[in-house]
Amino acid sequence: MNPQLFIAFVIVAFSLAATPGLDWAYTISAGLRQRSFVPAVAGLCSGYLVHTALMVVGLAALLAGVPGLLGWLTVAGAGYLLWLGIGTMRSWRSASFAADDAVGQSPTQLRTFLQGMGTSGINPKGLLFFLALVPQFVSPQASLPVPVQSGVLGLTFVLLAGAIYTVVALTARRLLQSRPSAARGVTLASGIIMMGLGAVLLGEQVLPLLR
Repeated sequence: MNPQLFIAFVIVAFSLAATPGLDWAYTISAGLRQRSFVPAVAGLCSGYLVHTALMVVGLAALLAGVPGLLGWLTVAGAGYLLWLGIGTMRSWRSASFAADDAVGQSPTQLRTFLQGMGTSGINPKGLLFFLALVPQFVSPQASLPVPVQSGVLGLTFVLLAGAIYTVVALTARRLLQSRPSAARGVTLASGIIMMGLGAVLLGEQVLPLLR
């Protein structure tokens, strides 16, 4: 693998993972509502592992080449984000953010993991992100086969994202756990972000049909 290309990819991937967005919103929200944020971060990273696997076996390009299928995936992803955002907003008033109170009042760790996996895994934007970004940093002249290079780059992004999301969750808990009103505000904002992105994804599919 070309060392210069790999370093450039790490810089770009770090910048993208460090940009606040849907993943940050879910990480902070889940981390504040539960004793452990690990299931949320692990779920998000698992979703990107799915994208990496699809990219390595070439299914990502196949899906991107079938506009109708990608459109239905986008609608499904939008509906999922809207549902997740509504659930987050409904719980923000009564949520308890104390570590001792988190257990029993929040979703199970498995459910949190699966929701995180769905958040990053069902979003077609993530699939297209891997499809558009990774090939730019793959060198056909390198000693490693292209699928192996793609897998290494994908796993590198997953590791970077996991580390950044962990720092985000730890920082949020330290800053907000002793401030219930601020924590509830962040949870409400997280729900709004999820619903907003879901609405945008849905609009991208519905509006062209209305024209």
